[in-house]
Amino acid sequence: MPNANEDTPTALSQVQQRAVSELLRVAPVADDLARRFQEAGFSLALVGGSVRDALLGRLGNDLDFTTDARPEDVLKIVRPWTDAVWEVGIAFGTVGAQKKARVEGVERCFQIEVTTYRSEAYDRTSRKPEVSYGDSIEEDLVRRDFTVNAMALALPEKEFVDPHGGLADLAARVLRTPGTPEESFSDDPLRMMRAARFAAQLDFEVAPEVVAAMNEMAGRIEIVSAERVRDELNKLILSAHPRKGLTLIVETGLAGHVLPELPALRLESDEHHWHKDVYDHTLIVLEQAIALEEDGPDLTLRLAALLHDIGKPRTRRFEKDGRVSFHHHEVVGAKMTKKRMTALKYSNELVKDVSRLVELHLRFHGYGTGEWTDSAVRRYVRDAGPLLDRLHKLTRSDCTTRNKRKASALSRAYDGLEKRISELQEREELDAIRPDLDGNQVMEILGVKPGPVVGRAYKHMLELRLEHGPMEHDAAVAALKEWWAQQDVSRET
Repeated sequence: MPNANEDTPTALSQVQQRAVSELLRVAPVADDLARRFQEAGFSLALVGGSVRDALLGRLGNDLDFTTDARPEDVLKIVRPWTDAVWEVGIAFGTVGAQKKARVEGVERCFQIEVTTYRSEAYDRTSRKPEVSYGDSIEEDLVRRDFTVNAMALALPEKEFVDPHGGLADLAARVLRTPGTPEESFSDDPLRMMRAARFAAQLDFEVAPEVVAAMNEMAGRIEIVSAERVRDELNKLILSAHPRKGLTLIVETGLAGHVLPELPALRLESDEHHWHKDVYDHTLIVLEQAIALEEDGPDLTLRLAALLHDIGKPRTRRFEKDGRVSFHHHEVVGAKMTKKRMTALKYSNELVKDVSRLVELHLRFHGYGTGEWTDSAVRRYVRDAGPLLDRLHKLTRSDCTTRNKRKASALSRAYDGLEKRISELQEREELDAIRPDLDGNQVMEILGVKPGPVVGRAYKHMLELRLEHGPMEHDAAVAALKEWWAQQDVSRET
């Protein structure tokens, strides 16, 4: 087998040894599984992301293997050994499994994928790869997306296999393809998105020839299914450095095919002239929203930050005084967000939540800088609902002015709003604002049957609740009767 050690500097050889030790320490299941394949007459190697992550010191519980065994043989070997097996990817040569094992006294649950040596390519019209099996690990590694993912550790002999210089590229923190990038992206155009994703996840640079191929072949992404594109986009957005990946897909033209609303922002100046364009402002908002996350990456918040201003290009107006306005861009943006996310096959719930945040992201500014009334606070909380905490974060992130005085004033104003919400929350159940009379009580008091009038009465009582806060029962009944009397008068006239 090819071995990268022959011409690799001593420092890299030491990294290899540390990686091997790390793999054996955190994944003793690998040797056990390898022996079972060996006894059945097959080869097994840890491969791809697992080897890369071990070299980076970030190997987790997800282990990827490659083998010369065909899927049906893999099933025979792993079924008696694992706790669970799934065959979702078996048409593409992959068998998934779950295995619990004790590592250094702690029980861990490993997610394992074993894939038969293979090669895959798209034709010019298909959205699914055509898979053919190979007979050597060299064939398998050359089909991999990037050299840093084209390394393997042959088991159980523990021989490091690196025919394409992945270890050197890992040390240089650069993304290259095993073959030519044109061949790689022609085989699977999604690899262009993966280049941006890995750049964002690992904070790596993308080799110039790879960037050039992405520019030339960006349109090829059109044959990839929306679901696969969405999944890569999510991984990019949830990464440690999403700006890096987003910038790459915009500059290479990929975003024009998968998220065209983003590059469209580059031409728009925001209404405050705080930034040269809304695109730059958007990326800053995303980074500031990430800084406010408390429980790990939040896809809903990050998508809302990324899409919050996409309505500006369609609403841009040049005013007589020379200013640029974007009236109602939040409403237009919410509709555009829904359309784009639906096209990318996001869940209905996520589409609803992100669109709602985009629609509400300017609500705070609509109240001005004066004292918030109880009524305004109730309506703000009611409209945000379960998205209130995310709306807080998005609104604060949307302040990107370099004027420290203005930024401080906006921050104090929002501090004041959050304090008002907290104070009112102590007196009222703001999280579940309802009228003081329910539908059954309305029907009983007015002597009416179910119908539109009950809905109108309920809406009126809700408005009173928002405007004046909780009412005593008798006062609520009197208010309902007063409203009903006015309805009678209006019908008579």
